[in-house]
Amino acid sequence: MKTPRFCLPLALAAALACSAQEIPAPPAAPAAPAVVPRPPGGRGNRPRPPAGADDYALGSDSQVHPGVPQGTWEKYRWDQSRIFPHTVREIWIYVPAQYDPKVPACLMVIQDGPRQYAMRERTEEGQRARRTLEYAAPNVLDNLIDRKQLPVIITVFINPGSTVIDANGKPDFSNRSVEYDSVSDDYSQFLAKEILPPVEQKYNIRKDAAGRAIGGISSGAICAFTVAWNHPDWFSKVISDVGSFTDIRGGYVYPQLIRDAAHKPLRIHLQDGTNDNRNPENPHRDWFLQNRLMAEALGEKGYDFQYVLGHGIHSSKYGASIFPETLRWIWRDEIPASK
Repeated sequence: MKTPRFCLPLALAAALACSAQEIPAPPAAPAAPAVVPRPPGGRGNRPRPPAGADDYALGSDSQVHPGVPQGTWEKYRWDQSRIFPHTVREIWIYVPAQYDPKVPACLMVIQDGPRQYAMRERTEEGQRARRTLEYAAPNVLDNLIDRKQLPVIITVFINPGSTVIDANGKPDFSNRSVEYDSVSDDYSQFLAKEILPPVEQKYNIRKDAAGRAIGGISSGAICAFTVAWNHPDWFSKVISDVGSFTDIRGGYVYPQLIRDAAHKPLRIHLQDGTNDNRNPENPHRDWFLQNRLMAEALGEKGYDFQYVLGHGIHSSKYGASIFPETLRWIWRDEIPASK
């Protein structure tokens, strides 16, 4: 089993300017196993990831520990959207045990939340409803907030829109790509006008961007980046795991947009793997290449960011294994002991 760590190939490290005052010089990554070409047919000449490339596991910070207080859930379905009509989705709000209504809490919004982030353990009910144990986010939040390694954070876990959720609770996620991959402001307005107002009415939540983060995996990651990019006054912190900055719906444009635009007050975590959907025949559909180009553009513009590169494939395995460290890094200026 690999030990999760923050690493970057030296050739890339030399080309990137990743907040040197905050992130120590990364060690050399172990040599990547040679990729194995696929046989003719199937996905064309995309290389096949080597065996064991994604062999990562959750650590202690992602487990339930006796004596650590657990937060509470508010769960509901939302089917009244005017921005994405005829959709239904699950929304789960996690309120940590340390929340005090008299003190404004930080806010984090996670795309694909109930689906990939919000489970504490595997259950048959969860599997039927397409909820998988990947990030174990409530365990991580409980442990790190209890140790004062994170501020008090109310987290909104949102699933993408579905046409229907069946009797077993299984959604079809049919509107996911439209919502997440589109390089538009629609999803931002969906959050601002439909999802967050009732949350902000019920809970005492900080309004400043420094107290707000948004994140996701794959298409959920580019979605999170799009929201913060368009509205850095709403969210200043972005968590992107194996982000789909590719030509699904035009997302490959972001590296050049970053270079062309004025610097924005954002802190960005980019996680990827050297075996993430490689596609030498079509660079705009090569996930590893597009994430590398994102990191290069952010470095050239002097952003506060980190590019965490393992050898994984297009999955949550590596990102989930380092999720506690990701949260410590992204929230480092809001940790109680540092203020």
